[in-house]
Amino acid sequence: MVSFVRRTWHKYSKLGRGRKKKQVWRKPTGRHNKMREERNGVPAIVKIGYGEKAADRETIRVIRNLRDIEKIVKNEVIVLGKVGKRKKIELAEELKRRKIQVQNINVVKFLKSEKVMAGKRAGQKTETKPSKEDGKKNVQIKPEKDKK
Repeated sequence: MVSFVRRTWHKYSKLGRGRKKKQVWRKPTGRHNKMREERNGVPAIVKIGYGEKAADRETIRVIRNLRDIEKIVKNEVIVLGKVGKRKKIELAEELKRRKIQVQNINVVKFLKSEKVMAGKRAGQKTETKPSKEDGKKNVQIKPEKDKK
């Protein structure tokens, strides 16, 4: 497989020198650009023929509910879809029970952090620093007595 990177990525940090995340493809568009003209000795540009065969590609299954978990076939990449927190916890528990790996979430770590957060919400608070408002003195005005 050919790696496609931007034309002058090796010269500049902002284009990916020593920064893998920044090494992204941009089509060369310059007037005298050798890469655009596909001359010999310069890196290849992206074309249709470089793709993988359909049979070799991994199939990705997006999970959005419990019924989707039942449809999982072996050798599929599982991705947890865009769902709310309550349903995400349900799905994570079911995936953990079935010992299924998920691509975009660490199920065990997620469930552990949610358990901790649920404990905090229930009232098991840890010690915190007093805020500025707590440190202020509450001054109460006493009612005056009638002097006769």
